[in-house]
Amino acid sequence: MFTHGSTMRHVIVMAATGAAGLVAVFTVDLANLLYISMLGQQELAAAIGYAATIIFFTMSFGIGLNIASTAITARAFGARDIEGAHKSAAASLLFTGVIMTLVAALLFPVLGPSLKLLGAQGRTFDIALGFMQVVVPSIPLMGIGMCLSGLLRAKGDARRSMYMTLAAGATAAVVDPLLIFGMDLGVTGAAISTLIARIVMLIVGIHSVWFVHRMLARPDLSRLKTLFRPYLVIAAPAVMTQIATPLGNAYVTGAIARFGDDAVAGWAIIGRVMPLAFAGIFALSGAVGPVLSQNYGAGLNDRVRQTMRDSLIACLVYTCTIWAVLALASPMLVIVFRAHGEAAALVVFFCHFIAASFVFNGALFVANASFNNLGYPMLSAVFNWGRATLGTIPLVYLGMNWGPQGILTGWGLGGAIFGTAAVIVCFRKLKTLPDFKPSGAVRVPIPPTAQSPFTTGKGATLGAPPSVD
Repeated sequence: MFTHGSTMRHVIVMAATGAAGLVAVFTVDLANLLYISMLGQQELAAAIGYAATIIFFTMSFGIGLNIASTAITARAFGARDIEGAHKSAAASLLFTGVIMTLVAALLFPVLGPSLKLLGAQGRTFDIALGFMQVVVPSIPLMGIGMCLSGLLRAKGDARRSMYMTLAAGATAAVVDPLLIFGMDLGVTGAAISTLIARIVMLIVGIHSVWFVHRMLARPDLSRLKTLFRPYLVIAAPAVMTQIATPLGNAYVTGAIARFGDDAVAGWAIIGRVMPLAFAGIFALSGAVGPVLSQNYGAGLNDRVRQTMRDSLIACLVYTCTIWAVLALASPMLVIVFRAHGEAAALVVFFCHFIAASFVFNGALFVANASFNNLGYPMLSAVFNWGRATLGTIPLVYLGMNWGPQGILTGWGLGGAIFGTAAVIVCFRKLKTLPDFKPSGAVRVPIPPTAQSPFTTGKGATLGAPPSVD
């Protein structure tokens, strides 16, 4: 449980395990692009860049729903309402599955127009469309898998949550070259590999949540209705928040597309390097949510504020370290991905300068996590949409006068402005954070020596396994 011990330790452990899993997935994505680059056709890399923008959009739905699932379940665990936590977990899976199925059904018919809107044309368009037609039907699997991972984090089992992404990454690492080169499927092979990896992630997640923790309890219809409102109150603005980022990135992609396939290919390389290099920052935003929610549910507001401070310190140290590594490694990246012309220049520019702006992006992620988990989800939506619109469109438009490098500069500057503003507002809200009042929770007294909220003072269990710290 996160209600005891060092908050910095909890943040680092959760972020480190999350980053390990993300690194596995992002490494495979990077390998995908590397394999495709080895085929020697620049339009293939550009096609993956266009497809990645739409994939990012669908993942944003999953992330937003995952935030809601994690928050309502972790709060129940923090308030020691074990039965309520298990019913919240099961209901969250049901809600997520239904919503992500609708997303896939609505997106599939408009894939072509969406790619054209981003600037894809000719053979690049055909390749990107074929890739997406294979990947989009697996969106519900992705959403449920992400929800299962979030439920494990709500429980405090960061290790098994990490195993899910590691299993998916390992699967793709084996299947990717086999399909792309061995069966000569090219980009289609990369798409099929993505589908298989998502299935593996889902299987591992179901095993951990159900067979290991037994943390799913069937909610009746009245309970589903009761849970849907708090789920939706967090999920709706959280999804809106997450959608803002890919929309902003889509504008950046469209702006860069005006400078040709070389520039788009450079942006595609950055799009793969960026999440891998800054996996710790992406993981931190997800890691902080369960720690905040459990402590808030337990009424430990001082620990909530300390968790925020520790998260920002971790963000600063991590970003400065990765910035230095990228600056040194930029020539190697250009060689490995066989980038040339505008693509090479864009990659080097990002590594030397724009990577530093991730300290502000990380601050925005952490602030948004606090808003989503502490009862202010609309603030998260406001700041992310502000960053994706006012913090992207005018600055990127202005930067276009200086080419693709100017576009990236405007994009990074917008992150600095809105990241700083979000942190300021966040700490003002934390000063007046109201006490959490659980609805229907049954608190179980815990003696000072108890190690788990699932044991009574006499050592009798309450029917749930201990959480994994």
